[in-house]
Amino acid sequence: MFVTGLLTLLPLWLTWVVVKFVFVLLSDLSRPWVQPLARGIASAAPALHWFDDPWMQMLLALLATLAVILLVGFLARRVVGQTLLRAFEAMIARIPLASTVYGSARKLLDLLQSAPDGTQRVVLIDFPHTGMKSVGFVTRVIREQGSGRELAAVYVPTTPNPTSGYLEIVPVEKMTPTDWSVEQAMSFIISGGAVAPDTIPFARPGETAAADT
Repeated sequence: MFVTGLLTLLPLWLTWVVVKFVFVLLSDLSRPWVQPLARGIASAAPALHWFDDPWMQMLLALLATLAVILLVGFLARRVVGQTLLRAFEAMIARIPLASTVYGSARKLLDLLQSAPDGTQRVVLIDFPHTGMKSVGFVTRVIREQGSGRELAAVYVPTTPNPTSGYLEIVPVEKMTPTDWSVEQAMSFIISGGAVAPDTIPFARPGETAAADT
């Protein structure tokens, strides 16, 4: 009974961990200015004392952040929003460290949302060692100095939080291609493998045939 109850609660716990991480992250963005405002409202109107409760401040901060995200998404679809975004990116480009972080994050997100060019986006690599496979996202294909061999920069997310992970440089011939989309791979990673297709290409093309001979 204990194991059954544990297995029943495990998906709920994983969902709570991911949702809590996202909610806390979003609320922390607006909390510095929402918290003083909420305290001011509670002091000015004693009947609204619940504005001074931490849970209410967290909720208000979360709603404020979501409102800003929706507003940015709305403006990004309009000409005026695109103009403001270009002006913001031009301002960020003048800040040395911020331009590097913003530019890299922007390229990564745009890359994951675009169709792969020549190389499958979602692959399997031998990680952390040979005999084990990890799901990774190919972000760039480069060449080895001297030999010209193709190497892939592969981002390997962790479970259940895919925002952290490892960056591996892997020879292209050592990767196992898949037909997964980015969304399918993310579902597989976040769920700890619970959401997965019935079959998976574990061996590289030609590897099984070579082993049989």
